[in-house]
Parts: sequence; structure tokens; C-alpha cells
Amino acid sequence: MTDTTIRRYTNENETDVDETTEEADEGLVCPECGGSLLSDSERGETVCEDCGLVVEEDEIDPGPEWRAFDSKEKDQKSRVGAPTTNMMHDKGLSTNIGWQDKDAYGNSLSSRQREKMQRLRTWNERFRTRDSKERNLKQALGEIDRMASALGLPENVRETASVIYRRALDEDLLPGRSIEGVSTSSLYAAARQAGTPRSLDEIANVSRVDKDEIARTYRYVVRELSLEIQPADPESYVPRFASDLDLSEEVERRARQLLKNAKEEGVHSGKSPVGLAAAAVYAASLLTNEKVTQSEVSEVANISEVTIRNRYHELLEAEDSVHP
Repeated sequence: MTDTTIRRYTNENETDVDETTEEADEGLVCPECGGSLLSDSERGETVCEDCGLVVEEDEIDPGPEWRAFDSKEKDQKSRVGAPTTNMMHDKGLSTNIGWQDKDAYGNSLSSRQREKMQRLRTWNERFRTRDSKERNLKQALGEIDRMASALGLPENVRETASVIYRRALDEDLLPGRSIEGVSTSSLYAAARQAGTPRSLDEIANVSRVDKDEIARTYRYVVRELSLEIQPADPESYVPRFASDLDLSEEVERRARQLLKNAKEEGVHSGKSPVGLAAAAVYAASLLTNEKVTQSEVSEVANISEVTIRNRYHELLEAEDSVHP
């Protein structure tokens, strides 16, 4: 249906708009029988479900002009860019100019073209980081990505850490604190929220700030942003320790049972979750005859052998109390 209403710049404007709206509503039903319309994408037609009248034909297809027969082929032919992400300071919406001085056919550019591309890269970088806040964010997100890669943390943890840092930046929590300290604290908090915690010692090993500053900044960020972070569960460390020591699933299962018994007896209260997890893995390896030394467990968990020995005896005592 075409709109034949003539618009006049008088007091009749309101009436004209109403007539146009009514005609648009009438276009959703069949003009012959008043039945509902159905779009046939294969033939490019709009037909009535009741009487079969072809209301519109030769419709424009908004889909792609190519065909794909599996998901891999569809991804290869798709011409959209990567999804937006909080792990980049501009959320991945800006243009990136490649560092290779070659054209689309792989041929090297002339010296004049190379100078032009270098000048474009310089200006592009300046536009991407227009103020100190964006430069700050770019440096911090680069630090988060570097540390997460070194610790083997998944992408969802990096995304969460980036969001936490952005919140800290928006709420003006950075004055008086280093960019590295806040970014490390954000990653530590994100890892604990995602259930893949890392100990402070592990975080400090890959960070550019010391352990005390990380702990102090972490407490400040959690308090100011009101983050809900549960205490780390010792069982969440067990799979990683068992994997690094090449132990079987039986050892991992036995270590989890030891920790559950310790929770029932209240042994875990006030104890380091990393120390309890390391001691549980050591005790489970002895109980299943897959013996590892205390020094090997100490090296993997990054805690002292004295801590392992003390927690080891406490776990066995709790085991005897639950299963005498």
C-alpha cells in the first residue's frame, strides 16, 4: 500500500499523520480477506495465509550474497569485525594499521608510500589515545593481559579484571596509587570471583609491584567498589597442583575428600587455602602410593615445606576424627 496522503503545513498535520499510521497498520493484513500475511524468503514474496493472495513480490533480500554449508565456512566468509571487548582501551572499535609495509597483493611499498603509512600510524596512535585517561587505561589493560597470560588465566577472568579496573578509573581510585598496583589487584580479584584463584605469591611473581602493595591495593579496591568476593576455597587449587605434579585423578579425589573432612572439623578456619591444598595433595599422594616429596609440592605451590608438614598432620588428624 502506498502512502497517498498530501502533507500541508497547516493545522491538518495531525490528521495526516494519523491517516498514515492507519495505512501502515492496514499493510500488515491481507487487503482482500483481512487475513495475516506470511513472508516467503525463498521466493521473495509476501502472501496471505488464508486466501493465498500475493501482496508483494521481488522483495529485497537483506542477507549475504554468499552461501555457507557449515559453521567454519560461515566464519571464513563473514565480513564483520571482531566483537567489542573490555580488554582493549577503545573496546576494539578503532582502526589498526598493520606494521608490514606491503599492499593487498603482498608487494612491498615504495619508499614514499612507506613514509606515508608510518605517518598514518603515528596519527592513528595519537587519535586512539587522546588524553591521559586513555593512555592510563591502555597501559593497565596491557599489564592485565600480560600477567593473565603468564598465569594461564582464561579470557573471562581478563574481561572481568578489565571491567574492575575501568570501574576503579571511573570512580577516581587511582590518585596516589600505581597503575601496576591497581591492575594487579583487579586481576587478583577477578581470578577469585571466577573460581580460578591464584595465590598472592604467584601474582607477585609476575607483577611489577611487591606483595605488600598488591594486598594493600586489593583491600582498598574491594572496599571502595563493594566487590562481593568469597574466601578462596582450598579445593579450587587441588586440580592445578595435581596436574603440575603429574598425579592421577585418584590423588585429586582423595585430596578433595581430605579437605572436606577438614572443613567438617573446622581445621580450615584461619589457615591459608594454598597451604591446605598443598598439604592435601601431599597427603593424598602418600595414601594412594603415588609418592611425591615435600620439596616438589612446595615448589609447585610456592609455600614452605614447614607449612606443608604442619597442615599435613592437621589434615590426617581431622581424617581420623571423621573416620576413626
